Amino acid sequence: MQDRIRAFVLAALAEMQYDVSDVTGDTDLGPAGLDLESLALADLSVQVEDEYGVKFDLDEMETTALMTLDQFTADVAKRVAEAAATTGSPA
Repeated sequence: MQDRIRAFVLAALAEMQYDVSDVTGDTDLGPAGLDLESLALADLSVQVEDEYGVKFDLDEMETTALMTLDQFTADVAKRVAEAAATTGSPA
């Protein structure tokens, strides 16, 4: 699941005109890595929400900016699994 989420996130970032050619799992989403601004983080979050049916709060954007790609995709995978557990649908 996490690999599928990673592929989706990288494709979304590429569509948003970010260079993802050198991005690894250890690349930060914020200033120390991809340097996603708050609007870009919000856009990415909305795309992930739409694709995977999970929700992010606006106050989570600051925390998200401090995550690496692997941390973010693990967080999304965890949210998907939790949502599936509460609704009874497969992740």
